[in-house]
Amino acid sequence: MLIMGIEAEEKAILQAAEKMCAAARTAPKTRGIDHLLTGIVTDEEKNKLAEEMENIGKEYEMPFFERDAKCIRAAGAVVLLGTRLSVRGLNEVCGYCNFKNCQEVLSNGALCAYDPMDLGIAAGSAASLAADSRIDNRIMFSVGKAAMNLRFLGGTARQVIGIALAVKGKSPFFDRK
Repeated sequence: MLIMGIEAEEKAILQAAEKMCAAARTAPKTRGIDHLLTGIVTDEEKNKLAEEMENIGKEYEMPFFERDAKCIRAAGAVVLLGTRLSVRGLNEVCGYCNFKNCQEVLSNGALCAYDPMDLGIAAGSAASLAADSRIDNRIMFSVGKAAMNLRFLGGTARQVIGIALAVKGKSPFFDRK
């Protein structure tokens, strides 16, 4: 059997993406409560994601969305990490959300302060796994916004970020204009 470089590299990206989802899942969570959503985007869905990023960039006059869409087109896969609307039940003792209690958070459709923290920890864990696998990667808000618009992680996702993955001679995610 002979496996050529491009085939091996594509397999490496997908294997890393799967492990990144596992790393995000097992990353520490506040109070041990898991509201994380994960997914991997490739092929046609990746193109839809890039198109939506371009649309957002044009609609809101935010050129970085269009710049980031080029990165997604150059990526072999994108890992999506998100969180659902939830609370931890700490109520008045916490207040990190700037609401009186958890019921006020839910009534106002706001976010528990711990979910973005958990999402950040999960993203760091996933990105470090990609780096340890020698897969070029970049965490992007713009990808997450487009993925939310497309409901790629379902209708319950309240915050989503994307991690673009590539194996190239030079990372397409840096030295961007």
